Amino acid sequence: MRLVMKIVKRTDSKISEINFNDLGFGKYYSDHMLLRTYTGGAWNESEILPFEDIVLSPANITLHYAQSIFEGMKAFRGKDGIVRLFRPERNIARLNLSAERMAIPQIDEKKTLAELIELVTLDQEFTPPYLGSSLYIRPFIFATDPTLGVKISETYYFMIITTPVDAYYGKDLQTVGIYATKEFTRAALGGTGHVKAAANYAQSLYAAKKAQQKGYKQIMWLDGHEHKYVDEVGTMNIMFVIDDTLITPTLEQGTILAGITRESVLQLARDMGWKVEERRIAFKELIKASKKGHLQECFGTGTAATIAPVGRIGYDDGEDIIINNNEVGPYAQTMYEQLLGIQYGKIADRYGWTVEIKKK
Repeated sequence: MRLVMKIVKRTDSKISEINFNDLGFGKYYSDHMLLRTYTGGAWNESEILPFEDIVLSPANITLHYAQSIFEGMKAFRGKDGIVRLFRPERNIARLNLSAERMAIPQIDEKKTLAELIELVTLDQEFTPPYLGSSLYIRPFIFATDPTLGVKISETYYFMIITTPVDAYYGKDLQTVGIYATKEFTRAALGGTGHVKAAANYAQSLYAAKKAQQKGYKQIMWLDGHEHKYVDEVGTMNIMFVIDDTLITPTLEQGTILAGITRESVLQLARDMGWKVEERRIAFKELIKASKKGHLQECFGTGTAATIAPVGRIGYDDGEDIIINNNEVGPYAQTMYEQLLGIQYGKIADRYGWTVEIKKK
């Protein structure tokens, strides 16, 4: 697609300020950002501009009523020096799904993908060269009407920023602990649990804080109706291996985010001959399987976390469930190697999931 958009290049690159051996997550940002505005009932042409602060009215409607959505995807630099995006078209499609639910105007997906590629091409030097590290890409849309009235905004910003990052839970594949509780609810039937609405994450922070105070990395959410079935984890979809079967909560209830990494892992698992089930999982089933020695592994999947093995699960009414002696298991290890192998270009991409960025 031939693009017609204004590009203003930064004259003083910030790349020399970045410590690529200690990136953290969201600590540094690349030189440019993409901005597209919505006014008069239509999206205007995008611009690529130097990364800088933006000015908003104190009455900006998003600050008060959270009409905002976002996505997260990554670009990876392989040993061959090539930078690859991973399934960006799926993230853009999901952004439109979120937009529909949050009464935000949808974007042209093909045009947005082409503009995203242009932005990453321009700032590809910010993609770190280490396994586990990546260029994290954050597209987001937020309402911009300066009003305190509770209504659908008539104006919006669509932006994309990028940040070089380390792995979300550390550079090495290691287990994390999660905490399941009946005290809090992430999503209800008919709500926004299936989309990436900013408000979903704001309301999860207190529960995550309580879990961290108990010594766990994240909260495991149970269903909002009965607090009986597993939904997902704070930053990840969740998967279990019981009797050599990979089991993950079904999306049918409409309370769980349809993760792109989740989708990819399930495809890889089936193609490797693993037994796979998508169904509701009662938390009591996990306790029972653990006591009988049938719960072999648990791991999370997500763009930020990639593959995150879970070594223990705490809960309100009993002792921790210890999984695989709190060690990384063979299923998680295999999936980690397969997924990252495709993302970094070490394994042939027979699915067409990756998009190569042309070198400047």
